[in-house]
Amino acid sequence: MTIPNNLPVSDNGQEIYKILYRHNFDDLAIYFQEYNAKTSRKCCIVSDSHVASLYMEDVNTMASEYFNKVTQYVFPEGEASKNLNTVHDLYVELIENHFDRNDLLIALGGGVVGDLCGFSAATYLRGIKFIQIPTSLLADVDSSIGGKTGVDFDAYKNMVGAFHMPCQVYINTNTLTTLDERQYYAGMGEVLKSALIKDADLFTYLLNNKELIQAKDTEAIQTMIYRSDLVKKNVVEFDPKETKGERAKLNFGHTLGHAIEKYMNFKCLHGECVSIGSTIASIISFNKGYLSQDACNSICKYIGEFMQVPKLPEDIDIDGIINLTKNDKKADGKLLKFILLNEIGDAIIDTSVNDSDMKKAFETYMKDWNK
Repeated sequence: MTIPNNLPVSDNGQEIYKILYRHNFDDLAIYFQEYNAKTSRKCCIVSDSHVASLYMEDVNTMASEYFNKVTQYVFPEGEASKNLNTVHDLYVELIENHFDRNDLLIALGGGVVGDLCGFSAATYLRGIKFIQIPTSLLADVDSSIGGKTGVDFDAYKNMVGAFHMPCQVYINTNTLTTLDERQYYAGMGEVLKSALIKDADLFTYLLNNKELIQAKDTEAIQTMIYRSDLVKKNVVEFDPKETKGERAKLNFGHTLGHAIEKYMNFKCLHGECVSIGSTIASIISFNKGYLSQDACNSICKYIGEFMQVPKLPEDIDIDGIINLTKNDKKADGKLLKFILLNEIGDAIIDTSVNDSDMKKAFETYMKDWNK
């Protein structure tokens, strides 16, 4: 399959941005030049401490050639920084440097950076432009695309947020070479989600190319990123603000995944928890008569043998985790919109999943797949 070097994303038939696929940052210069072609602008590069140590100098040097002023806002790496206190300090940075609506924010980093920068862009002066430069697999295939932004509130995941589309997503696949193995496989949790909800052929591709994916083969990486992005693009274009129900399907694996993430005090990565949540959701799908035994086993086996998810404590409080789902932002009144699989590549929304369903599947996971 020949992979295009860009993927346009539209709203009501009108293109609003492109996802660019590159192997370096060279073409950022073209975008910066076009953005600042007529009048002097400022930009602020938002990043975390780890990513900034790797890529800030390159991006800052390039931006400095085309923007009247370039500032940097760097916060400590990790989910613990994804909160309103960090947003407050970014607001101060922007206000003190007199940023206006014609200036630009640059989200340079993984999912935490993209979500926090995007939320700040959505709310500063009621909306300022920003671009996404994702540097993790998870951000490449999920968080940088679609305009969902947000921060955690008192450890409740993404409870404060806004829809705010980027004006470009620039994916430099070479940044994945600096990811450690744990972060890489955490990102695979979102790749797998895309395959399971909308692209059965992508799931087959993942099964058949495990060795190449493990080796971070360039072609294999490009293929799985592009096809994952294509799934999200199509869903977002059809249901940009989750008003039609279709976009909710992107939350497959997230209901229990978010609850596990909070229960583990964020010691497990988001993508790892999504992988565990996807396994349990697949088991629920089988138990409720949707997913076949073979399909369920195939999913659970792939996650268990390939995704490198951490082992949960044997004495984990399943009831406590289920109780945490009651705070899930996807709830509709007393109904929890649980995403299940009718078959691989065909997700459905089910509002009948109860505590007993979750507990039974969770116990199966702990017995058979928590290795």
